[in-house]
Amino acid sequence: MTRQIKAVALISGGLDSLLAARVVMEQGVHVEGINFYTGFCVEGHTHAIRKKDRDRPKRNNALWSAEQLGIKLHIVDIIDEYKDVVINPKHGYGSNLNPCLDCKIFMVNKAREWIEANGFDFIITGEVVGQRPMSQRKDTLPVIARDSGAGERLVRPLCAQNLPATLAETEGWLDREKLYGFNGRSRKPQIALARQFGFEDFAQPAGGCCFLTDKQYSVKLADLWSTRGTREYDLDDIMLLKVGRHLRPRPHFKLIVGREEGENRFLEGYRKRFINIIPTSHSGPLVLLDGEAGVDDIELAARLTARFSQGRDAQQVTVSVNRPEGETESLEVVPIPSEEIPEAWYV
Repeated sequence: MTRQIKAVALISGGLDSLLAARVVMEQGVHVEGINFYTGFCVEGHTHAIRKKDRDRPKRNNALWSAEQLGIKLHIVDIIDEYKDVVINPKHGYGSNLNPCLDCKIFMVNKAREWIEANGFDFIITGEVVGQRPMSQRKDTLPVIARDSGAGERLVRPLCAQNLPATLAETEGWLDREKLYGFNGRSRKPQIALARQFGFEDFAQPAGGCCFLTDKQYSVKLADLWSTRGTREYDLDDIMLLKVGRHLRPRPHFKLIVGREEGENRFLEGYRKRFINIIPTSHSGPLVLLDGEAGVDDIELAARLTARFSQGRDAQQVTVSVNRPEGETESLEVVPIPSEEIPEAWYV
């Protein structure tokens, strides 16, 4: 009997990885998916917290894609291993703190380790020549294959006809004529192919799936590294950078201000880690104070909390200052006027 050929597809939750897996499945290959969780993923976090995203599907798009394909998905936590990619990218950053080329090399390498451990034959990605300026260029695609160790076992079904034949093609596992030659940034060919396969509902291509590509998020992460004097982070750090309004009124501390009820509920989980301030005379945000703060700093933080409360125009606002160890004090403060908050305080 002919041996069943097996491949693992990197499933990000986007359209390209969905299509790439399906193209290979059409040729009778057994495909399973793999998704690597870095902690910087956009999905499954802010979309479930913010009111502005209430109409967006509350789903993990990688799991959803696997369901549409009818394949098994392996979700792998790489948070700790991934730190070196973020902190020391060999190939540098993109326009923000996105180490896209190093990221792709790292993930394909992890997929290579996975197929070797599980008896699979090759790796599928949804890359398209010319689609992304850093990691999907004609000159960088071979770098990914080489430096990941995947070599000819890395198949890019959506642009395979623009690239040298891979092992899957030379061994006859895949018919090259049934692969595609997509090129450039236009998504029209992918959308047309999705409809051909009957995929009407899929993740929008332009949104991105990693906070490191977001300018505001990258500024916050750079601020974190700068004030700590070290390029390190833990999972709580990177989760908190996704939520709230961040202000740094003094070099030695910053405030994380909940912008709405969902964010306030999320920040509640950190009250035993940070000094937190809550208006009690008026409705308002939960505010976390990250850093070291003296008496004057606490008063400034309390006035800023009052400014973002419903009592912003009141003569006085009462706030509760709560310390992680359980001490609580009540302060009556004058809300700081908006014009006295320098733009430079906003991170």
